[in-house]
Amino acid sequence: MADYTKLAAEVRTKFGKGAARKLRAADKIPAVVYGHGTEPKHISLPGHETMLLVRTANAVVDLDIEGAAQLALVKDVQRDPVRQIIEHIDLVVLRRGEKVTVDVPVVIEGESFSGTIHVQDLNTISLLVLATDIPEHVSVNVEGLEDGVQIHAAQLELPEGAELETDPEALVVAIVTPRGTADDDAADEASAEAGAESGAEGAADSE
Repeated sequence: MADYTKLAAEVRTKFGKGAARKLRAADKIPAVVYGHGTEPKHISLPGHETMLLVRTANAVVDLDIEGAAQLALVKDVQRDPVRQIIEHIDLVVLRRGEKVTVDVPVVIEGESFSGTIHVQDLNTISLLVLATDIPEHVSVNVEGLEDGVQIHAAQLELPEGAELETDPEALVVAIVTPRGTADDDAADEASAEAGAESGAEGAADSE
C-alpha cells in the first residue's frame, strides 16, 4: 500500500471572504472535500504542508479530519492571479481500488537529431488509472529522432494498468528543422548565386 502525505484538517464553520482571509492569515488554506455521494466537508488545511503537496500534479492526500481518516485527490487549486497565493482547494473523495480519470503531465526526454528541435503539442494527456496509483508523468523519448517524425498519443508508453482517455490520434510531439538555420542560409546563398550566374549567362547570350 502506498504511503501518502498526511494532513491534519479542521472542519470550518465560518464562511465568506472575511473568514477565508483570517484563515490565510493564520497560515491555513480553505478547502472542500466532496464526492461518492457524501456531504461536502468544508475544512481548513495547514498552509506550508499543503503548498508543498500541490507542487505535484494529481496529489493524493491522507486527511485526518478531526480524527476521521479520508483519502482524497487534489482536484483543483485556486490561486490569486497576481500574488499566486492559494485561495482555495477542491478535493475529491477516493476509494481504494476505484479508477479515476486524471490529466498527467507529458515530459520530453533526450535530444532529437542534430539541427532539429521537438515541438510539443500536448503538455498533458488524460489517463484512466487506479486512484491509489496515479503516475506523476508520462515520458516521451525523442533521442536521435529525425525531421518529420511525429509521435501520437496512441504511441506513448503508458504506466502498467493505465488506459488512454485522450484521442489516440492526438499529436503529442513533432520533430522539425527550424527555419533560418545555418544550413538554410547556405542553401539560400547557393541558390542566389546560381540565379545570378544564370542571369549573367542569359544576358551574354542576348548580346
